Amino acid sequence: MTVPIPQPSASASSAPLGAGELAAEITAQLSRGLRTARLRGFRPPRPAAPTLVAVAHGSRDPRALPAVRALLDRVRALRPGLPVRLGHIELNHPLLADTLADLRGDAVLVPLLFGHGYHVTHDLPAALAAAPHLTGRIAAPLGPHPLLAEALHGRLLEAGAAAGLGSTAVVLAAAGSRAARSARDTEHTARLLSARLGGLPVVPAYASAAAPTVAEAVRALTADGHERIALAGCFTAPGRFATQCAAAAPGVAAAPLGDHPALARLVLHRYDQALLTRTGSGPESIRAATVAV
Repeated sequence: MTVPIPQPSASASSAPLGAGELAAEITAQLSRGLRTARLRGFRPPRPAAPTLVAVAHGSRDPRALPAVRALLDRVRALRPGLPVRLGHIELNHPLLADTLADLRGDAVLVPLLFGHGYHVTHDLPAALAAAPHLTGRIAAPLGPHPLLAEALHGRLLEAGAAAGLGSTAVVLAAAGSRAARSARDTEHTARLLSARLGGLPVVPAYASAAAPTVAEAVRALTADGHERIALAGCFTAPGRFATQCAAAAPGVAAAPLGDHPALARLVLHRYDQALLTRTGSGPESIRAATVAV
């Protein structure tokens, strides 16, 4: 960038400028020159994006960790340059506490969970409270959301068990929670999946802590005359609950959601929502903005 050396402006008076007046004149002309100069190739630095910390439950199943890592690889591919880290609530490394201890700055915790159960409402806030060196916030769980229904539908299609392919009903399995809101989340997801399947009945069922179980849901559907019942699962990765529910299915069981493209988009959607959400009761509070996905 080249800025012309300023010259004292002509004056009606032939009296020379004093030292103070000359300095003021030079400063004014430099300011005008800088405002009109072209800054070629210069881009102001962008602030670093907050780290996306994906929070998985963890499992002793050796297939679980590779499945979660594959999902995060897809997330990174969708948004190159975004820092993405993984933390587990239990059973697998890295544990969430260790991941947070290694971070600095801003972070958004995105639970790879499907409802507002105890882990989302208690464990994640406690983990952030134990990391006061971070500025953090917690995203909503992955369900309910139309993108989750898209991923569930996709896995059913892959298994050959969707409307038009022989199934007359679907059991939607989830881990289960004693929290009433978590059950409502699963019921909402079941309705979204049913709509995606053209109105095919979709009944929620749970691996633990809530009713009905998968076996009970299957018996109820059979009593209603359904003979070909498929199973879909709100499970990110293989694990004890996913295996348990699939074993109780009378027919085709869809695979865990893993790195389904719609699930990766949903992870980023929850991250973006969290960044646009302000919490609190004051006038500065705003609702979560709608983010295009």
